[in-house]
Amino acid sequence: MTQTVTTGDILSKTDGHAKFAGNDVVSVEVLAVNDNLPIRTGEPVHSGKVRSVYWLTREDSARLIAERGYAVEANAKLAVMVISDRISAFDCIWHGEGGLAGVPGKGAALNAISKFWFDEFQRHGLARSHILEVPHPLVWIVQRAEPVMIEAIARRYITGSMWRAYERGERMFCGIELPDHLERDQALDETLVTPSTKGVLTGLAGIPETDDTNVSKAQLEQHWQAFGFRCPQDIDRYESLLKAGVDLIARHLAPLDLMLVDTKFEFGYARDAEGRDALIYMDEVGTPDSSRIWDAAAFRNGQVVEHSKEAFRQSLLSHVPDRDLLLDYRRFDERKKFAGSHALPAHFLYSLSDTYLSVAERITGQSLAAPERPVESMMQVLSEEFGLVDAA
Repeated sequence: MTQTVTTGDILSKTDGHAKFAGNDVVSVEVLAVNDNLPIRTGEPVHSGKVRSVYWLTREDSARLIAERGYAVEANAKLAVMVISDRISAFDCIWHGEGGLAGVPGKGAALNAISKFWFDEFQRHGLARSHILEVPHPLVWIVQRAEPVMIEAIARRYITGSMWRAYERGERMFCGIELPDHLERDQALDETLVTPSTKGVLTGLAGIPETDDTNVSKAQLEQHWQAFGFRCPQDIDRYESLLKAGVDLIARHLAPLDLMLVDTKFEFGYARDAEGRDALIYMDEVGTPDSSRIWDAAAFRNGQVVEHSKEAFRQSLLSHVPDRDLLLDYRRFDERKKFAGSHALPAHFLYSLSDTYLSVAERITGQSLAAPERPVESMMQVLSEEFGLVDAA
């Protein structure tokens, strides 16, 4: 179980996360801004909530494919993907006291966990991912993939939004009929696939034009082209890859006394060295950001102990004076303003840092630390080994 520390509790932490002097917090450097790096690109940088994507020029893409021996078609589009230590929750970016602009070690932990699972998926013959190389703890070299426009969600226990709908009396969830008499946090008889829309899709009968809208398999089959599938049969293919990946993760976590409760995958299409188009894994998988992970020993004793970002979300709900500020989508502008102006207690972010690093080390079996001077070390690697940084 992650121990929570409060400002002023300690004078130092030997793992380098923080030093306390009275109530002043001096954090290690976190990578909070990742979209202004001097990486040579061929188009504008795409900046998401936590990752930024630097699409390389065609010349640099072709050069790296040849020099590094990547198993993709010769004219594939490549990118440098940089993950930050920013923390997003309820669609807002949060910061802490003392200028703490992120969660120390978060980016490195999420990258390490995702890479571990992607390697395991490929080793077990499931499918490859978009990652071609990991030259730095915060950096991936990736192949451009054409995304399938769904959040591929798998659930092994009834909790979260599924439980809230069930508690309201709903028995159909993403086209799946749920039995009566289920209890909160109960294990489901099988892994359920409950997709939602990725982005806003317009003009599809029966599907609201909003992000994260639950959809059924029947709706995917009806609108398979609009969702980005190459053929209707690939809907079964994505479900198979999702369930197989979830099963692999759950089996690996069990001996570690961790439980995979639910998770989100993303999929896309990319071509290999022979020009064959295939459905692949992309984004991140099996991380404490994209999954609920519970402590198995505590669960056996009737308790739910989170080893994921959900604990941070619950802390936020308890911290704000009005929970509806975070839960009501109509108050997004007000929520975003609050998140930008309000510094959270530092221990919120340091506790989450402990969770991310601990889970990463348990999953990968390797020690992990936040990289020192992340920008300088990234630029050195990308300049000297990849030739992607122009001289000043």
